[in-house]
Amino acid sequence: MSFETEHREKFQNLAVTLAKENRDNIRIEANGGNSVLFVYPPNDELKYIDKAKELYPNAEFIDVREALVEFIDSIGWDDFEDYYKGYQTEPENIFRDSDDEKKLESLIIEKIKEAIDEDKLPFLVHTGALFGTEIENVHIMENSDVMKFGIPLVVFYPADIQPDGQLKFLGFKPASKYRCKLVK
Repeated sequence: MSFETEHREKFQNLAVTLAKENRDNIRIEANGGNSVLFVYPPNDELKYIDKAKELYPNAEFIDVREALVEFIDSIGWDDFEDYYKGYQTEPENIFRDSDDEKKLESLIIEKIKEAIDEDKLPFLVHTGALFGTEIENVHIMENSDVMKFGIPLVVFYPADIQPDGQLKFLGFKPASKYRCKLVK
């Protein structure tokens, strides 16, 4: 199905889901979650993001790619390279928060908080940049702060839908079981 045909229905479903009078349904359908997983074909990612920016000009688009670069810049590229070499077989030690250190995961959550504080609908985009970091979309969606916000998080999720209904992130990684409202 072409982007032009497919996107209309998806964005209509998203608009209904995000309408203020329907937001309580997100938590009900998401088993207490407070996120919407917006699924689209990976090859059409830029088209979907551009369309969302057109339809939601007052939303905050949090680009995971930019957050990744910001995180690396905060460490310094040379130090990051050494750090990465030391932990490349354990990427969770590089990117995921630990009890004593905030990392990329916290940076993303902080950007979501900032959007909420500004009363903007947060859209998490370019989530494919998380691949290889051991940060799963579910870690962000099930973060205690994200779960309690009055405004839902919309996660743009580039995935293929298999004939059996299973989602494959970026077309090859089976999706986790998310506590979210699915818009596909």
